[in-house]
Amino acid sequence: MYESYIKRLVDIICALLAIVLFGWLYIIVAVLVRLKLGSPVLFKQPRPGEFDLKTGRERIFYMYKFRSMSDERDEAGKLLPDRERLGKFGKALRASSLDELPEVFNILKGDMSIIGPRPQLVRDMVFMTKEQRMRHTVKPGLSGLAQVNGRNGIDWEDKLEWDLKYIQDVTFFGDIGIIFQTIMKAFVKQEGITTGDMATSEDLGDYLLSKGKISQEEYDRKQKEADELLNERTRYK
Repeated sequence: MYESYIKRLVDIICALLAIVLFGWLYIIVAVLVRLKLGSPVLFKQPRPGEFDLKTGRERIFYMYKFRSMSDERDEAGKLLPDRERLGKFGKALRASSLDELPEVFNILKGDMSIIGPRPQLVRDMVFMTKEQRMRHTVKPGLSGLAQVNGRNGIDWEDKLEWDLKYIQDVTFFGDIGIIFQTIMKAFVKQEGITTGDMATSEDLGDYLLSKGKISQEEYDRKQKEADELLNERTRYK
């Protein structure tokens, strides 16, 4: 009953309350991003969402965030590595999770939920096993069990295992518990999203390749598959 009917209503109410109560914060962060990094203020990226019953595949949607990296390029016009484009301001945004505020609009649209497995990249999805991709049988969330149990400080296997554990028992009180834990970790303890001194979290494919769990040939094939999926679904601009 909760997952099928009540959860969506809770998502809408919470998202609207966040916009009304913290509208001033959205404005402040947007102005700071504009001054520090320029335009555009918002960053959007295609992410895999909930399974589409019509196609039997994950629906690709654009997830919105406040921009946290510059557009600095080298002499050849190629973007510099993430580490060099993520300055002190961008790191502060990510550490405080303020860059994720615009995701409430994804929640209002129905792309995401307040609580659920975090939407990973399309290039991560193609490296997941069939069992791991069961995480997409529910809407992705602003926060989830993996985020309150180590976030990106745990390895990919544990992260995906927490996601699968969540979908087995989606309850109102379980979601409320995750919300309170998220507030404690993101805003009180200010835990970052990255592991060690990495500017961004490691892709699943890169992780599997570095651990010797897949071959270079399989890695290249899966990356090509991800590119084809994104090209195929250009209607989600």
